[in-house]
Amino acid sequence: MAVTKWIVDPVHSEVQFKIKHLVISSITGSFNNFEGGATSDMSNFEDAEIHFSLDVSSIDTNIEARDAHLRSADFFDAEQYPHITFQSNYFHKVKGDNYKLSGLLTLKGITKPIELDAEYGGSERDAEGKLRVGFEVEGRLSRQEFGLNYMQLTDSGGLVIGEDVKLIANIQLVKQV
Repeated sequence: MAVTKWIVDPVHSEVQFKIKHLVISSITGSFNNFEGGATSDMSNFEDAEIHFSLDVSSIDTNIEARDAHLRSADFFDAEQYPHITFQSNYFHKVKGDNYKLSGLLTLKGITKPIELDAEYGGSERDAEGKLRVGFEVEGRLSRQEFGLNYMQLTDSGGLVIGEDVKLIANIQLVKQV
């Protein structure tokens, strides 16, 4: 069995999150600096090993004051916990181009299992002849389970920000030679 190594192309990938604000709309943010990769059987990604790391200080919601607050100890505490990491346990095809990705997410020093949905987008060779594959990955996590306990309330008693965080990643991997 041939083993193939892949690395994330950060120029053609993105990692975003959405969280409810005032329980009436969502705020979208992203992490601009990240790295990762996969190791798989050359012919398919079934049972691939997948790893990923986000630079917390690269958080971007298009509002610098909010980004600074998110980097503070109220939220991610980027100074003490500079990275969010993921290490897969399994990656299995469900049906067609749909996969389940399970692994351990470490955020703010807390490691917990998480299951994500992944959709294979296909493969193509770039202008330099390098093989690339694409995946769209989605999932949800409870922010409080990872120590993101900021709990400001509205005048009516509701949360300023929601409990669940939606994760969305469009990932392009480049085959290593």
